[in-house]
Amino acid sequence: MESKVAPFLMFEGQAEEAMNFYTSVFAPAEIVSIKRYGPNEAGPEGSVLQAAFSIKGQNIMCIDSFVQHAFTFTPAISLFVHCDSEEELTEAFGKLAEGGAVLMPLDKYPFAEKFGWVQDRFGVSWQLSWN
Repeated sequence: MESKVAPFLMFEGQAEEAMNFYTSVFAPAEIVSIKRYGPNEAGPEGSVLQAAFSIKGQNIMCIDSFVQHAFTFTPAISLFVHCDSEEELTEAFGKLAEGGAVLMPLDKYPFAEKFGWVQDRFGVSWQLSWN
């Protein structure tokens, strides 16, 4: 049965770039679908009207909002990824941190053998764990 609840990320013109980046960081991962704005539609032609991508079996939806908002992503909501190995965690953390911000450095914590929390260059917050 397909999940009826999915994270939904709203970008302002970077949805496709973000999806391509995220699906290059994690495996298995894939872009599931992309629907684009056409000519004479509300958003800029070719931008993402609605899309979905999958990371480790979790579908995540996203859009390019054609409306500029006074808000963006916040670390109060993050995507939590259980990594399959310490190497995967370290590599993903490094890629996500590039151009972003480290919120909790990679380290051993009471709740995980290795854990890190990072906000990527798009503003999306990720918690990565390996036990």
